[in-house]
Amino acid sequence: MTYEKSRRQFFLDAGRGFGSIAVANMVAQAADQARAKRVIFLFMHGGVSHVDTFDPKPTLKKFDGQPLPGSVGQGMITGRIDYRKALMRGSPWNFTRSGQSGLEISDLYPNLQQHADKLAVIRSCYGDAFDHAPAIYLRTSGSQFPGRPSLGAWTIYGLGSENKNLPSFVVMSDGAMKSGAGAYGSGYLPAVFQGTVFRGGQNPVLHLASPEGVSSEAQKETLGLISRMDRRFSASREDDTNLDARIASYELAYRMQSEAPDVVDLSTESEATKKLYGIGETATDDFGRKCLLARRLVERGVRFVQLYSGTNLGDDWDDAHNDLLGSHNKMAKKSDLPIAGLLSDLEGRGLLDSTLVVWSTEFGRTPLAEGKNGRDHHPYGFSMWMAGAGTKGGRALGATDEFGLRAVEERKSVHDMHATIFRMLGVDHTQVTYRFQGRDQRLTDVHGEGEFTKWLVG
Repeated sequence: MTYEKSRRQFFLDAGRGFGSIAVANMVAQAADQARAKRVIFLFMHGGVSHVDTFDPKPTLKKFDGQPLPGSVGQGMITGRIDYRKALMRGSPWNFTRSGQSGLEISDLYPNLQQHADKLAVIRSCYGDAFDHAPAIYLRTSGSQFPGRPSLGAWTIYGLGSENKNLPSFVVMSDGAMKSGAGAYGSGYLPAVFQGTVFRGGQNPVLHLASPEGVSSEAQKETLGLISRMDRRFSASREDDTNLDARIASYELAYRMQSEAPDVVDLSTESEATKKLYGIGETATDDFGRKCLLARRLVERGVRFVQLYSGTNLGDDWDDAHNDLLGSHNKMAKKSDLPIAGLLSDLEGRGLLDSTLVVWSTEFGRTPLAEGKNGRDHHPYGFSMWMAGAGTKGGRALGATDEFGLRAVEERKSVHDMHATIFRMLGVDHTQVTYRFQGRDQRLTDVHGEGEFTKWLVG
């Protein structure tokens, strides 16, 4: 399948591993400093309560059932509760000082507590998007409006993959998401950079084998014909990259037939490894399979893997509106052991030193009670954590106030997070740009100067 080298082919080549000439030169120069070679991004869909997981607030327990004092909640906006009148609610879970560091982690995460010394917790995240879809877009693309490239897409645009027979950017979710596919889309970048979705269950990729009676040579000839026809059709549509992405997907699918069957075949893993992830157990089997598959993907050079825990079909962290105890116990039970297993497995195989693991959610939840047993959305202060790739764990950066309402120390925006992930990958976030609408666009826009890489690895 040969054809004339063009701007169009340049973008297809970019999807296979080198971004652009400028980016390629920059990446080569920064390679020695890069601590992370790949990223596994764990996204808790629906909004995890920070004051019940990674940000202990004894003041809430002390004044449980009382309103906030004075004007502490003034100016905060919500659609369900009044910060001036709602009552404070202490966490129903205890926090345990874990590991040698004594990092405080909620008893919702008994398995993750065993990895406390690996976790660098950022307790001072904040945003300005109160609803799910805008908040998910914000955390994954840097803007609460749809249509911008996702973090994974920007990463592949800049760095590509180390394996040409597998997608550079893989996405796994529990099902339909409140944001839709925009959370892992390519936005205005060429469509080839969007995430490739793997299904849940025991067959993440369908139709890996050729149809019965169709030889490899026949399949190659068919793809060649389709490619030539598509390229002839797209010759007069230079600015439309969707067809290019479709052509690239055909070619990638053909190459995947040689390697993907081995990647998704978990039967080759030992029983001890499966148990580590909770595979075979009702609560943890699905997310455990996703986490194990993530390890197998990065092990083979996939650059960016994004996992979502929760779906908008009534099975996510957002059930905390009416049932904080039920929702968080259920969702933590599903994800705690698999995530702990992932960290153990990466470390045991020598992969944690070069893999950055990121845990995030779209926002926290109010330190105040919604109804009798709930918490509302809360973007003004919440937590995330990172591990691996040289990260010094057992520490917490920043703080919310004593009530858990606002990030007040070392406040970190989503742009700071994105800039930090890029820096951990050895890339200056200000240098990875794409010309769109007459302007050099970038993941962090004009922000992200306060990135916290030095704290993570210092």
